[in-house]
Amino acid sequence: MSLTSGARVGPYEVISAGGMGEVYRARDTRLDRSVAISNNPEAKQRFDREARAISSLNHPNTARCMTSK
Repeated sequence: MSLTSGARVGPYEVISAGGMGEVYRARDTRLDRSVAISNNPEAKQRFDREARAISSLNHPNTARCMTSK
């Protein structure tokens, strides 16, 4: 998947492409924040594992992972 500036992926608007692989800087239009988008299946599996691990943390000094898509 090759994306250009201005393309939309769900609620995300692509801003620019990264230097390594297919990683894109985008804007989450729902929450008005910067995000990274990758369409690498291996990266998705790793991110899913990390999201599961992070979501199990519950401490006042850590951020919580509420979703992973």
